[in-house]
Amino acid sequence: MTEISVIPAAGGETIQLGPVQMRILEDGRTTGHRLGVGEITLPAHADGPPQHRHARHDEGFYVVSGTARFTVADTSYDAPAGTFVMIPPGAPHTFANPAGEPAVLLNTFTPDLYVQYFRDLRDMIAAGQPMTPDNVVAVMSRYATVPAADFTEETP
Repeated sequence: MTEISVIPAAGGETIQLGPVQMRILEDGRTTGHRLGVGEITLPAHADGPPQHRHARHDEGFYVVSGTARFTVADTSYDAPAGTFVMIPPGAPHTFANPAGEPAVLLNTFTPDLYVQYFRDLRDMIAAGQPMTPDNVVAVMSRYATVPAADFTEETP
């Protein structure tokens, strides 16, 4: 019989990235690396990552609670609970929480390539490197992800 994964409400791998928390629910082991899933908790008035583009994976966000603001190129969308946002490869994007309450987002990666990015950020912080935009971009670059302005269609 094929193994399944059941992650309880307090389970998963929790990674603290400054004020933002990522809880990895599926790192690709159960899905043959076709899908990764995380839960992002953004505190009130928190910024997300620098605007960036992924070359090799789709990224989905389902707003579980609160409100998230997604900025795609120059357009911003406020996404209250119940909203789903799908970001295909190449789309410049970022997200933040403009509201006065925490926001919780279910985050998907197809394939699971980007899950390790969060672990690498955790390890960077543990090694004493701060989460500056330059340091974050350096980690992103390991996963076919670049700042929005640096993207070309040939990015590996």
